[in-house]
Amino acid sequence: MAKTELKVFISSRDSTCGECKEALGRNAWITLAGEKGALCLACADLDHLVFLPAGNAALTRRSKKHSTLSAVVLSWNRRRKRYERRGLLVEEEGLELAEQQCLADHDYRARRRERDAVRREELDKKYVETFAQQIRKQYPGCPKGREVKIAEHACLKYSGRVGRSAKAKQFSEKMIRLAVMAHIRHAETRYDELLMMGHDRHEARQQIEAELFDVLAKWEA
Repeated sequence: MAKTELKVFISSRDSTCGECKEALGRNAWITLAGEKGALCLACADLDHLVFLPAGNAALTRRSKKHSTLSAVVLSWNRRRKRYERRGLLVEEEGLELAEQQCLADHDYRARRRERDAVRREELDKKYVETFAQQIRKQYPGCPKGREVKIAEHACLKYSGRVGRSAKAKQFSEKMIRLAVMAHIRHAETRYDELLMMGHDRHEARQQIEAELFDVLAKWEA
């Protein structure tokens, strides 16, 4: 199957996720999923991606090239009565690699510092530390440093872009397991490749299920 372009829309009206039923409010970032209607980024398995605003074709092209999974972000222009590109959701590693290739340009370094500052503000340091400790306790075979990355994502997952409230943060065994499984799905399997090839996410999950549980079992050991 040919590589396709996934689309994320910034809604102009109150939205509700058709899968988790979470009220997302206005300006939520959503995908469209047939009969289910709007899906929040968490349910669409796109909430781990970072936003790269439109404006620099070279950085956008390189970031997309280095990202296995990416999605174009669109919003409705009422005056022009059409959807317009606002930027791209890409993998953080892909964006970092693209930025490294442009380090000679001072503007890129400045933008990177700005993005890191925004990320630090969004992260709840105490929550991340506690969550990471619980991951290490529950999954002692998890590669060193991964528990922090998973915890940071679990914290950012409740940002306004994804459509989750801070009160939803939990430290239950189930919550931790789901966070770890989501990380393995994106980082250790072919899941993102299958999505970009046009596979339905449920079908893609079925195809990589054995890979996921093999890794999970090793991390639990």
